[in-house]
Amino acid sequence: MKKINKTIYLITILVMELSGCTTHPPRQAGTEKQPPVLTTPVIGQVLTQMTEVMIHDITNPPLAARFFSYACLAGYEVVAQNNLAFKSMHGMLKDYPALKKPDTIQPYDVHLSAVLAMLQTAQIMQPSGKLLAAYEQQLLDSCRRRGYDETIINNSKRYAVAVSKRILAYAKADRYNLISNYPRYTPINREGCWYPTPPAFLPAVEPYFNTVRTLALDSCTQFPAPPPVAFSTGKKTAFYRLLFANYTEGKQVPAEHRIIAAFWDCNPFAIQDDGHLILSRKKISPGAHWLGITGIACEKAGKHFEEAMQIYTNVAVGLLDAFICCWNEKYRSNRIRPETAIRKYIDPQWVPVLQTPPFPEYLSGHSVISACSATILTHFFGNNFSYTDSVEVAYGLAPRSFTSFEQAAQEAAISRFYGGIHFMDAINNGLVIGGKVGDVVIKKMSGE
Repeated sequence: MKKINKTIYLITILVMELSGCTTHPPRQAGTEKQPPVLTTPVIGQVLTQMTEVMIHDITNPPLAARFFSYACLAGYEVVAQNNLAFKSMHGMLKDYPALKKPDTIQPYDVHLSAVLAMLQTAQIMQPSGKLLAAYEQQLLDSCRRRGYDETIINNSKRYAVAVSKRILAYAKADRYNLISNYPRYTPINREGCWYPTPPAFLPAVEPYFNTVRTLALDSCTQFPAPPPVAFSTGKKTAFYRLLFANYTEGKQVPAEHRIIAAFWDCNPFAIQDDGHLILSRKKISPGAHWLGITGIACEKAGKHFEEAMQIYTNVAVGLLDAFICCWNEKYRSNRIRPETAIRKYIDPQWVPVLQTPPFPEYLSGHSVISACSATILTHFFGNNFSYTDSVEVAYGLAPRSFTSFEQAAQEAAISRFYGGIHFMDAINNGLVIGGKVGDVVIKKMSGE
């Protein structure tokens, strides 16, 4: 019933969006009036639909960022080909092709083509992408009801398919498809190293993600992280102090800390063990949360469609590069999780507030991608942009308000300490690295 209600809600929002379409100024006398155009919120609706498919597929966070980045690049390419104020990513992002505008396809609607290019790309890339076909059909039917000419609709889709094919070829060359040929990752059974955690002891997620081509970064090692605090079982060592801080916080977690931990959990791997079955507690990915924040900011600031498409694409590219950079460090340092260390060396009954995700601890992924996203959003909206984050309302969590993106990133980062799944050096250093990635994305995608 919840899923049905959610589907009805999303369809209702789509209809409301289309009923609020703006119109182009009338053409000169003697020519027909242009049809209404899709406005900014529809971009976020497409990403929401992609997220629903990712939840269905239990898509891991790095892979989710890959899907988002190429879908957004497809939409942005349509915008760039039709508006000289926006630059093509050729010569800016690594190996990005020079895409020729398909001039033989006329007439079409730029906004509709951009949205359809996103959907076409996602339908091919996501394992259950065919589920997006129903949403695409609803979108097109709504356009028809609003007065779009059938020729415009058909040509807009033809244009979208042409662009999407080129973006899909670009995506295929990023080496992700080669990962399946690599040997199965075997955890290192050594003190101080990561090992699968309860309740499901899931295998390592994306241990070879550092082999994927970066987009704005020169490589996954462009910003090497400082070495993590060295593992030690000695009670007077720096590592033990980190460990004991997690243990102490986890024994009596304040109510507000629990709320913050839950709000930023974004763990697609969270499960519920009822004693007989282990059931998935499906949640959105960290990247989906920050793209949701992007949509909230674009709507509040009144960004027009083209501007919003540019901002979404910057954030999505930043997410992918940030995950590649972070995952490289995770499997390089391969550090033990607080849950494993505390149970082994302090208290065998200790349980963190959040379920520990299935990959090494250092760096904190939330810290890296949150700082990256906040840096990019601050570039577009300023240092003191206040907003209310309602992204998680659909998943049963109350909204939270922030006075800046940096404040949100800091809270997202510390939530991992409150949740008991990260040490503080992984959080603090993750914020620094994420900010650096964000700076590079801004410079590369603006052509500096």
